[in-house]
Amino acid sequence: MRDDGLSQAISAVGGVSELARRIGISQPSLSSWSRVPAERVLTVETATGVSRHRLRPDLYVNEAIVPSGTIRTRSDADMARADEYTLLSALLCRAPSADLLKRLSRLQVSASPIGVAHAALAAAASDTTVAKAGQEFFDLFIGLGRGELVPYASFYLTGFLHERPLARLRGDLQELGIERAPENHEPEDHAALLCEIMASIANGTIPVDAEVEQQIFEKHLKPWIGRFFGDLEQAEHASFYRAVGHVGRIFIDIECEAFALPV
Repeated sequence: MRDDGLSQAISAVGGVSELARRIGISQPSLSSWSRVPAERVLTVETATGVSRHRLRPDLYVNEAIVPSGTIRTRSDADMARADEYTLLSALLCRAPSADLLKRLSRLQVSASPIGVAHAALAAAASDTTVAKAGQEFFDLFIGLGRGELVPYASFYLTGFLHERPLARLRGDLQELGIERAPENHEPEDHAALLCEIMASIANGTIPVDAEVEQQIFEKHLKPWIGRFFGDLEQAEHASFYRAVGHVGRIFIDIECEAFALPV
C-alpha cells in the first residue's frame, strides 16, 4: 500500500508510468514502492514538485535525526547546498522535462556569482524547448557510440571507465552503508550520482559528520568534477547545457573554497 507522499507524487505527474519515466526507472520498479526510498526523495521532488517534507515527513522535519540519537540541525546554507546539488544531479541524470524547464526559468537570482549563474540558466531554460534540450543531452552524454563528454570520475582521472576511482568510491560508500539502487545501472562515479549523494549528505538524509562530508567531496569530486563542468560550459553541442556547466563550475568553486576554510 502506498503512503500519502508517494501517492501525491504519482498524482502530480499523472500516473506511475510518467513518474517512472521522469526519474529514469522502470514502471515495475516504481510500482513495488510503498513509499519513496530515502535516496530517491530529492529526485522525485525535482520531477514532481511535491516537497521532500510531504514525500518523507519521517526524514524531512525541521531537524535531521542522526543515528547516535542526537539532533543535528541543518543550516539554511546546508539546505541551499543540497538544493544546488539536487538541481545539478537532475540535469545530468536525464534531459529536462517541460515542467523542470518552466521552474528553471523562474529561478531566483542575485548579484552573487551563483546568482548571476542562475540568471543565465533561467534565460537558457526560457530560450530552449524540451526537444532541443533532449537532443543536447543525447549529443553531450549519449551520442552514437559515445557522447561528447563522459561524466565519470574514472574517465576524467584515468582515461578509462570502471577504474580505481570507482573502486575507491564504492569502498567509501559501503562504509557509510550506501548502496546503488537496484534499478540504477550507472556506475556510482557518474557526476549525477555523486551530486545526489552530496545533496543527501548536505540535507541530512545521509547522516555523517562534517569531516566525513569534506572527505567525500575532496576525495571523489574535487579532483575532477569542476573540470567536467568547465568542459560542459565549453562543449560544442552545448547551448542550454552551457549554462548548466556554468552553474556547476561556479558552485564547485564555492564548495572548494568553503571546505578549505579552517573549522
